[in-house]
Amino acid sequence: MADNLRALFSSNDPSAFDVAEAFTDRNSQWVLVAAALEEHLRRVAGGSIDVEDLEAPRTNVIVFHGVGGVGKSTLLRKLEAALTAAEHRPEQWGAPTWTERVLPIRIDLSRAASTGSDFERVILTIRLALAGALDRTVPSFDVALRHYWEHVHPGEPLDEYIRRSGLAGRFANLLPGQLQAGVGEVAAALALPGLVGSAAGQLTNALVSALRERQERARALAGATRTAALLEATPDLEALSYYPHLLAWDLNQLPAKKRLTPVVLLDTFEDTADRHRDFERLLQRLVWLMPNVFFVIGGRSRLQWADPALHGQLDWTGPAAWPGLAAAPSSLSVPQPRAAGSGARQFLIGDLSPEDCEAHLARRLVQDGQPLIGADIRAAITTRSHGLPLHLDLAVSRFLEIRRTGRTPTAADFDCTFPALLARTLSDLTPEERHLLRSVSLLDAFDLDLATRTAGLAQQALARRLVERPLVTEDPYALWPYHLHRAIRSAVRDDEHSDDRWTPADWHQAATRALAALGDQWTEAAALAPSRMLLVACLRQGLRLARDHQLSGLGWLIEAAFVYTDDSVWEPLPPPTADTGAPDTPADAVAELLTAIARRQREHRQRTADRLTALLDTGLLPAELTEMALYYRAKAHKDLSQNDAARTGMQQVADAEGRLAVKARRALANLARLAGDFPTALAAVPTLGWKGRHHRVLGDIHWSHADTAAAVAAFDAGRAEAEQHGAVGERAMMQVRLALALSFADPDRAADELALAHQLLDGLDQRSNTLLAQAVALIKDAGTGGVTARAASLRTDIEAAGLPFLHRFVELALALHHAARGEDQDLAATIGRLRALTATGDFAYFTDIAHFMAGLPLPGPTVTRWISSEQAVRDRWHRLVHDRRTHLGR
Repeated sequence: MADNLRALFSSNDPSAFDVAEAFTDRNSQWVLVAAALEEHLRRVAGGSIDVEDLEAPRTNVIVFHGVGGVGKSTLLRKLEAALTAAEHRPEQWGAPTWTERVLPIRIDLSRAASTGSDFERVILTIRLALAGALDRTVPSFDVALRHYWEHVHPGEPLDEYIRRSGLAGRFANLLPGQLQAGVGEVAAALALPGLVGSAAGQLTNALVSALRERQERARALAGATRTAALLEATPDLEALSYYPHLLAWDLNQLPAKKRLTPVVLLDTFEDTADRHRDFERLLQRLVWLMPNVFFVIGGRSRLQWADPALHGQLDWTGPAAWPGLAAAPSSLSVPQPRAAGSGARQFLIGDLSPEDCEAHLARRLVQDGQPLIGADIRAAITTRSHGLPLHLDLAVSRFLEIRRTGRTPTAADFDCTFPALLARTLSDLTPEERHLLRSVSLLDAFDLDLATRTAGLAQQALARRLVERPLVTEDPYALWPYHLHRAIRSAVRDDEHSDDRWTPADWHQAATRALAALGDQWTEAAALAPSRMLLVACLRQGLRLARDHQLSGLGWLIEAAFVYTDDSVWEPLPPPTADTGAPDTPADAVAELLTAIARRQREHRQRTADRLTALLDTGLLPAELTEMALYYRAKAHKDLSQNDAARTGMQQVADAEGRLAVKARRALANLARLAGDFPTALAAVPTLGWKGRHHRVLGDIHWSHADTAAAVAAFDAGRAEAEQHGAVGERAMMQVRLALALSFADPDRAADELALAHQLLDGLDQRSNTLLAQAVALIKDAGTGGVTARAASLRTDIEAAGLPFLHRFVELALALHHAARGEDQDLAATIGRLRALTATGDFAYFTDIAHFMAGLPLPGPTVTRWISSEQAVRDRWHRLVHDRRTHLGR
C-alpha cells in the first residue's frame, strides 16, 4: 500500500491512471503454508500437542528466506490477509481445506533495535490480537503479565504505554480491562475478593500459595505445572520470555466454541540479529513454549536453529529439536527426533519468472484498461531485474518520475541499476563483508578459496559467512558452487553512490587478485590431475577479467591458451565486448585470439582467417601467441584450399622453433601429401612424435594408397596414444579416420566404427570432423540408394561451413558409388568435378584414385608421387570396387 500511495502522490493528475497492488503469484509458497498449517491444526485438534511437554521436537514453524527485495514481506502480508478473510485471498491460491478458526498476527520486527525490551512489543502484540479475537481473559498469563508490568514499569499504566509505543489499535482499549478481569477471576477462585484492587505481587503470592497447596479451584484456573515456579521468579525480561508457556496453556483450556489457533507471522527476522543472539533467543523461546501456535518467519537468512553448532547460544538447537529446519535431515548423524514432523519447513524464496515480472508490471499501472508501461519497457525492466521484485517496484517509481518531467519514458531509461537496491543489500553487512561482496562480484562463480584469494583475505571464515546469505546462490554440483544474485551483482558493479564505493584503482587491484587466484587454482589442480572443465572455466573468467579491466599480467593465460588449443575440443569462450572495434590491449588481443580459434567451428573459415589477420596486424599479441595466431590462420587457409598461403604460414611457424613448430611440421607434411608428394610426407613422420600426431599423418598416407590394413593399424595406434594422453579431441579425430579407412574396404565394420566416432564427437564441437564423418558414411554406403541425394545435402553444409576441402571427399564417395554401380556417365561427371576441384594441384591424387577405381587410364602425366608403384596403387583401388560389387551382390 505504501507503494500505491507513492504512486498516487507522484502526479498532479492521479486520476489519469490507476495504481493497483500487483501481487505476483506465489502459489507454491501458499501451498507450503497451507499444508503445514493444515497438519498443525490436525495435530492440535487431535490432542497430540501437549503444551507442557518441553522435550518434544517442534514442527510449529515454517520459514521463508531470501535476498532483500525478493518479496518476503509482501508474501507475509498477503498470507495475513488470506488467513483473515476469504475475499482477500488470491483466486489462484484456492480455498483452504480446514474449518478450524485461525487468528493471523503479523509482527514487523524491523522496528526492533536489538534490545531486549523490544520483546515486550512482540508479547503485547500477540496479547492485543487475542484480546479482540477472544473477548475474554487468559487468566494465568494475565496475572503473570500484570505482575511483570507493575515490577518493570511501576506507575506507568499499560494503556498509556500501548498508545505511546505505537501498538494502539482497535483492541488496545480491551487489554487493560481484560487484565483486570483476569485478576478478578483469580481472586474469586481464591475466595479473596479483597485482592482485586491490590498490588499484583500480593495476588501473585496468594495464587502461588494456592497452587503449592494444590487448591482445586486455583489449579483449574491456572494449573499449568510450571505456573507457580514462573510466578515465584523475579518478574524481569527473562521471566517474561517464559510467560508464553502460560499463554499456550490458557489457549489450550478455552471452551470448544472459543477455540482458535493463532498464526504469528514474524517479518524481517534479520533485524533481530545481534552479536550474542539475545533477541533471537527470546523469540525462539516464544516459538518453543507455544507449540499449539503456528509461526511463519520471513527473513534474509536461513534460520539456524537446527544447527548443533549453536548449542549454548540458544536454548534449543539441533535437528532433533527442529526437524523441519535441518538443512539435510536425511544425512543426520544424531538420533532422529521423537514424533518428527513431515518434510522440510524452511524454504528459499526465489526470483520471479519473466512471465510473473511481465504480469506484475502490466497490472501495476493501468490507464483506460491498458498497461501504462509499454511492452518494450516492461521487457527491458524484466531483463534487468533478473526477477527481483524490488527492482520492479523501483523501476515503476522511475517510470513515474520520468513522466513527471514531461518526457515519455523509453526502454533505454531502464538499462540501469538502482542505488536503493544496493543500499538494501549492504545495510546489514559489515565493512569486511562489503569488501568481500565487491570482490566476488568480479566473478561469475566462485568457491570459498577463490573468494578468499580475490578479496585478499587470509582466512575463509568471512567467505563462509557470506555464502550462507541468500544473496549468494549455491549449486552444489557446479565446479564453483556459489554465485551472486545477478541483479545484486549488477548493482554492486555499477555502484556510484555508496559512501564506501570503490575507486577504479580498487576494482583494478581486485581484478588482478581475482586473475591470479584463478591462475593459481588452475595450475595447482593441473599439477595433480589435469581437468578440462577447470581449464575452460578459468579461461572464461580469466579472459573476461583481463579484458574488462585491461590487466597486463597475462602469465598463466598464455599457458592455458596452449593447453586449451592442444586437444581440439573447442568449448565456446566468451567473445570480446560487442561494438568495441579492434582490440586495443594485449588482454583484448588474447580474448579475440581464442574466441576466433574456438568460433571457427561455427563460422566460415574465411571469417576466421580475416579475424586472425586483423589481430596479427595490431601487434598486441605476446610473441608466443603470435605464433598461435599464425598457425591457426594457416590452418584456416588449408581448409579454404588456399594451400600456398597455408604453406607459407606453417613454414613461418616451423622456422620459429616455438611450441607449435612440431605441429607446423606435421601440417607441412600434410600439405606435401595434399600436393601428391607422399615420399616427402612419409619422410617427415619419424620427426613428429606424439605432439606432431605422427600416427595420424601415417594413416592418411596409407589409406590414400588403399592400404587398409596399414592405415587401420596407424589410426588405431593413434587412438590408443590419444587415450593414453587423455586427449579426447584427438581420440575422436583418429576414430573418424579409422572409419574412413574401413569405409572403402569393410562397410559393415565401418558402420560400427562410425557409430563410435559420432559418440566420441558428441560435445566436442569439431565441425570439420563431424562433416568428414558424414562423408565417410557416404563412402560406406556407396552403391546403395539415396547416396547422391545425401551428397547434395552434404555439399550445402560444407559450403556453409567454409570447408571446401571436404568437397573432394564427397566426390570421391560418388566416384566409388558410380563405379560400383557401373554408372559410367555419372562417373565421368564426377571425375570432371574432381578435376576442377583439384586444378591447383592439391588433392590431385583424388582424381587419380577415381580413375583407378573405374579401371580407366589417366588422361595424362600425373604430379602424384606414390610411396609404392603406381600400378600397385591402381590395383588395390580397383580391387576395392570389385569387392564392393560383391558385397552388394552385383
